[in-house]
Amino acid sequence: MVLRLTDFGVEGADAKNIFYLREIDDADKLVEAIKAKKNGKAVVVGGGYIGLELSAALKINNIDVSMVYPEPWCMPRLFTADIAAFYEGYYANKGIKIIKGTVAVGFTTNADGEVKEVKLKDGRTLEADIVVVGVGGRPLISLFKGQVAENKGGIETDDFFKTSADDVYAVGDVATFPMKLYREMRRVEHVDHARKSAEQAVKTIMATEGGKTVTGYDYLPYFYSRAFDLSWQFYGDNVGDTVLFGDNDLASATHKFGTYWIKDGKVVGVFLESGTPEENKAIAKVARVQPSVESLDVLKNEGLSFASKI
Repeated sequence: MVLRLTDFGVEGADAKNIFYLREIDDADKLVEAIKAKKNGKAVVVGGGYIGLELSAALKINNIDVSMVYPEPWCMPRLFTADIAAFYEGYYANKGIKIIKGTVAVGFTTNADGEVKEVKLKDGRTLEADIVVVGVGGRPLISLFKGQVAENKGGIETDDFFKTSADDVYAVGDVATFPMKLYREMRRVEHVDHARKSAEQAVKTIMATEGGKTVTGYDYLPYFYSRAFDLSWQFYGDNVGDTVLFGDNDLASATHKFGTYWIKDGKVVGVFLESGTPEENKAIAKVARVQPSVESLDVLKNEGLSFASKI
């Protein structure tokens, strides 16, 4: 369930042309607004997936874009400060204004009830014809309260996505399931897991009805995004020490760079910008195998070639 600014009592948050992106209908309405407000101004509230991808889409459609988020850098749940610095610089070079360390506290409207200005907590006011809000969501599980076991804010399942209730399955971001690779229960918010968990549940149901068995879910966390001419992939766990490698110079023609995450002497996660299909397969293998590494300097020196050898 999408978090809305009206949930927090933000003044004027019910104005027209304030958008949230969760359903196809939301996207259709946003497209119509972009057409109606040609060459207009947009304020994107939030610096996560929605914020980054929608800011790029708006800019490509000749909308003047300002991004606003309270964190010290974008995508803080995944990006390190070094990774974020590249994307913030890239977006700034595209003409997107980035305003960090503050939040939207109110909106003013015109005579038609359409958003006109965004008031920020730091006292600034931004003109806006369109506002897109991406400040997160929460699992919608209230319907099942008291009927199924819960865990970490989601519905607890086994590795076949069976819940504590007979013949009831939970998939996608509402499911808290055993992440075998890390030996703990987790809940994952991403389309890749949503698709694969649903596939696992269907396979389990069909096997059960046919008197057969299937292997349990063994998921490798995977996140990706594409914006402008950029395309990154991440596999594994973003915990532990980090090593930045490659070419993250904004002036570079290729800007191929990445980061390794190292915990207890093993590489547990890898991020790569502008990887080839073969390189992306290689970093996925590293995250799955979790190879030992002698030192952080070895990783920094070898860079992407370390992954290619695994």
